[in-house]
Amino acid sequence: MTSMITIKYSAEVAEARKQGRALVALESTIITHGMPYPQNVEVARQVEQDIRDAGAVPATMAVRNGALHVGLEDSELQDLGQAKGVAKLSRADFAACLATGGTGATTVAATMIAARIAGISVFATGGIGGVHKGAEQSFDISADLLELAQTSVTVVAAGAKAILDVPKTLEVLETQGVPVIAYGQDSFPAFWSATSDLMAPLRMDTASDIAKSHMTRQDMKVPGGQLVANPIPIDMQIPAKELAPIIAQAQSEADAQNIVGKAVTPFLLQRIFELTNGRSLDANIALVRNNARLAAKIAQEMITR
Repeated sequence: MTSMITIKYSAEVAEARKQGRALVALESTIITHGMPYPQNVEVARQVEQDIRDAGAVPATMAVRNGALHVGLEDSELQDLGQAKGVAKLSRADFAACLATGGTGATTVAATMIAARIAGISVFATGGIGGVHKGAEQSFDISADLLELAQTSVTVVAAGAKAILDVPKTLEVLETQGVPVIAYGQDSFPAFWSATSDLMAPLRMDTASDIAKSHMTRQDMKVPGGQLVANPIPIDMQIPAKELAPIIAQAQSEADAQNIVGKAVTPFLLQRIFELTNGRSLDANIALVRNNARLAAKIAQEMITR
């Protein structure tokens, strides 16, 4: 049966595939929904260069005119950074966007699917989605968690976004059988903060061990990926004690304004940006770059085995 998916590889990614080089997938919602132009493009280029400097090749995922792009040419990245009305794609609407010739940016879940299609085993992001506060009433749980349970990609993130109910997020990941590995520490990192009061289920101290864990699960034919929780560099963190009242204030304002559903996360992130005088964005950029560097090391370890 002929595939219904049109895949376009950037020249850099196509050459890397020929040479058998390590590839790292990147999402594109950070470009379209994460920050304003031109900072979004500058940060995306910076993260891609971090991966190159660490010895791997970046593959930023996006859908353009109904085609899955695995890696973006610089002009395409520039265009995406300025585009308006770009769909934010997750598992539920990814195929529909491809089928109808749409343009969309990939979230964590959609990027994992795209990476699997392209044969890429490692993906670097900022923080995963998870269980939202009040989920016992709203049932608002990110598709990222179920994607980790079924798609064999190692996701490097700075934990789950700190605006979430992180204990419940870890409970769902445990229930779904997703390995949660803290890199170099016992504490589960809290996105903008390097540590939290929560212990990570697993700890690994080397990229080699993380790569071996991924490949061992594949050999065992256990479905799903693994989450690598990589703490933000200490000099760029905002301590959890300082952040807690800020997050609480932003959440209280969201509740007062009856902000629900997909509008909650962007509202909270914007208010936290304002209440920290921009420090949250600086921290976000630092942690994404840090995750990209670790992901590149893990990807290199995978191709040498």
